[in-house]
Amino acid sequence: MNIKVAVIGGGYWGKNLVRNFHGLGSLYAVCDSDQSKLASFKKDYPDIEIFKTTRELYDSKKADAVVIATPAEFHYKMVREALLKNKDVFVEKPLSLSVNEGIELNHIARKKGRILMVGHLLRYHPAVIKLKEMVESGELGRLYYVYSNRLNLGKIRQEENILWSFAPHDISVILSLTGQMPDEVTSFGGRYLQEKVADVTLSTLSFPSGIKAHIFVNWLHPYKEQKFIVVGSEKMAVFNDVGKDKLLLYPHKINWRGNIPIPDKKDAQIIEINDMEPLRQECSHFLECVKTRRSPVTDGDEGLRVLSVLDACQRSLESGGSPVRVGNNKNVKKYSVHATAIIDEPSEIGEGTSIWHFSHILKGSKIGKNCRVGQNVVIGPNAVIGNNVKIQNNVSVYEGVELEDNVFCGPSMVFTNVFNPRSEIPRMKELRKTLVKHGATIGANATIICGNTIGKFAFIGAGAVVTRDVPDYGLAMGNPAKHSGWICRCGEKLRLNRTRARCNLCGDEYKLRNKKLEAVISK
Repeated sequence: MNIKVAVIGGGYWGKNLVRNFHGLGSLYAVCDSDQSKLASFKKDYPDIEIFKTTRELYDSKKADAVVIATPAEFHYKMVREALLKNKDVFVEKPLSLSVNEGIELNHIARKKGRILMVGHLLRYHPAVIKLKEMVESGELGRLYYVYSNRLNLGKIRQEENILWSFAPHDISVILSLTGQMPDEVTSFGGRYLQEKVADVTLSTLSFPSGIKAHIFVNWLHPYKEQKFIVVGSEKMAVFNDVGKDKLLLYPHKINWRGNIPIPDKKDAQIIEINDMEPLRQECSHFLECVKTRRSPVTDGDEGLRVLSVLDACQRSLESGGSPVRVGNNKNVKKYSVHATAIIDEPSEIGEGTSIWHFSHILKGSKIGKNCRVGQNVVIGPNAVIGNNVKIQNNVSVYEGVELEDNVFCGPSMVFTNVFNPRSEIPRMKELRKTLVKHGATIGANATIICGNTIGKFAFIGAGAVVTRDVPDYGLAMGNPAKHSGWICRCGEKLRLNRTRARCNLCGDEYKLRNKKLEAVISK
């Protein structure tokens, strides 16, 4: 059975996947929005098909499986789409950018009976495979601690920080070697090139068995270093991915003389491993799993475990290094609150939410999961906020305001809840409800007059004053705000051709019906 694989994303790493799947005789197609890249692939691999959109790819109905090598922010959308199209999926790390998304993707994969594999490349490295054999055989004795350095002056990303870019591989290996999940993590970092993107992080994982693991990742380093060190009670091992000898075993011992520990150092032993390219082994493993329907070594569940640790590290990083629990400990808060913030009781705050400096959550307020509440924000009392909402600095979300999932509130934008307020006349019984629907964006310094509804995926321009309802996908600008066009769910402005529109960025299609824009195809 010859598996037909389509690679989605032909950039920095995608080209390596293309090369390997072609070498394995399984490359059917490459899909990329960049026409020049497609032309180059067609020149190098004239026997393959090329597609500019995933819609065209899936319309061909010839691919058995897809490999997703797009930026991490698109992983959830791309993987979900592929699974719903009944394709087996190999996605580069990380599985997604939130635990909830990872849970959903695993659920869909199981429901559809699809293979879901995550590209944690180090797990397929011959040296790591051998290292795991040594740990499981007891050759190193009882594990004490593990630490990894992944340092380079290489590709610096803007869409994800160094933790999410470099650390997934190391976390995957650490979880494999220890055979357990950490119960607590801490993470510290520094931002030097970009205000909101960490360039260097140092994370500590604490395991129930007492094992400690440290992960140091940095893309502002003068030279490349990729080392993984495992210290056991009997021996120590070093995996050096940029060294000539990939795996070294140090049979050092600690001898006790009286009550004094004395190191007994030994020469390193070179452990022989095969020289097969790890990526070729990883790609070959995916094809084998597609053929046999066997669960991959780095399946969706393993990807979710890594994602859970990443998420905990990120929350610790955002709180300045505070310890964060991992897993389902009901007695531990699963959200982070800065020491200067105030949380009134009773209030509900979802898992993964972070609340920053000098913010105040008043009683009765409900905040969903994975929200980001900036500095000097006031919420409530009795305000309702959905999941994955981002509220920037200096915003007040008053009683009577409801924000659905994935809403973005720009810096210093304003909600009101009383239409004609007077200082000497109490009017709290005259509140007018404001509803901001799923995925809407409100720009900086905009004002939303109470009693109005902002439609789903609508976009309110900076400084606009909204005095009437804004329709779904509507673009509103000015004072007073006026309808200024239509906008795609991805944030790209749409151009109507009579009653139809197609987004130039993501390919979603829309139809205008009775002065309302409706999504025809939502990927």
